[in-house]
Amino acid sequence: MKFGVFFEISVPRPWGPETEYTVYQNCLEQARLADELGFDQAWAVEHHFLEEYSHCSAPEIFLTAIAMQTQQIRVGHGIVTCVPELNNPIRSAERAAVLDLVSGGRLEFGTGRSATWTELGGFGANPDETKKTWDEYVRVIPKMWTQERFSWQGRAFSMPERSILPKPYQKPHPPMWVAVTSVGTEIDAAERGLGSLGLSFGGVGEQAQKIAGYRKRIQSCDPVGEFVNEQVNTVSFLYCHEDDEKGITTGQRMAGTFNYLSEQTLATRQAYPTPSYLSPGLLYQLRQESTSGPEGRVPEGLTIGDPHRVAQAVARWEEAGVDRINFLLNVHEMVPQEDVLASMRLFAKEVMPQFQRDETPEPAGATAAGGA
Repeated sequence: MKFGVFFEISVPRPWGPETEYTVYQNCLEQARLADELGFDQAWAVEHHFLEEYSHCSAPEIFLTAIAMQTQQIRVGHGIVTCVPELNNPIRSAERAAVLDLVSGGRLEFGTGRSATWTELGGFGANPDETKKTWDEYVRVIPKMWTQERFSWQGRAFSMPERSILPKPYQKPHPPMWVAVTSVGTEIDAAERGLGSLGLSFGGVGEQAQKIAGYRKRIQSCDPVGEFVNEQVNTVSFLYCHEDDEKGITTGQRMAGTFNYLSEQTLATRQAYPTPSYLSPGLLYQLRQESTSGPEGRVPEGLTIGDPHRVAQAVARWEEAGVDRINFLLNVHEMVPQEDVLASMRLFAKEVMPQFQRDETPEPAGATAAGGA
């Protein structure tokens, strides 16, 4: 089991001249500490127009800052939005390659298509096309990274033959993932040989069923890249405290604040009836799952409370087949920074050693020249 940190970068009102700066500096400090404590990865979302909920519209820059201030932790695009109105696939491949180079081969490349009308509508994207353009992106970007010259005539974009430079440091290319939120996306990931980047709080039992289906299907996949990334990642809130009651209370306040912020978002299917978005949307799912436990009990899978309780939750994820857990450390800056850092230190001291076993080998081919 490996552990990471997950950044939404939520910025509370009122917004003063220093507000966003302070939040970003707090996140960078958390990333530096995560690196020192032995966390394996730091993921950053790509979101647009989501006031207070997420001010992380240029994750490649934020992740570069993390890479420059750390030594070992891997940096994860979680996710690159594979919609041409938001990101040209050529530019996505180029930026990712540069980030992999400057980080010394530490990039994890997540993909997806967004789920909110706030974002898709803001860019004038057609929701009926996003599943198709995502599929095209995950097939062409590995070719851009590995072929000396590349040309394409497709649905999302076309280009004459060119050399797309630079190439990533990891050879043949960085591990690729897809955000798994709506029903069936885990099978889409498996069929293409992509890692499953689960973005659902709680629901361990349901996740176990999806993971089993993913593991079975990926055995006969047709990989879009040069190698299969058979890894399952999930996400949870983290607040670890010596006092179990305080840990639970603070953790549940974080979940509740997250729910409140996500209420402002407009799921695509609420504004634009389309067969491409059958589920109510990622943020709705997160609201439901993060508060779905019986009254008076911590929802299953939430890593909040004292070290013993947190370790039990991690063990449940491990039993379900999860390889990695990413932790959301704070929401809306509701937890003082010193308490966030203390939670991380306590988790690293009391919980992480219980899950330190033999290292799982990286997928075949997913290595950098420097042995990342």
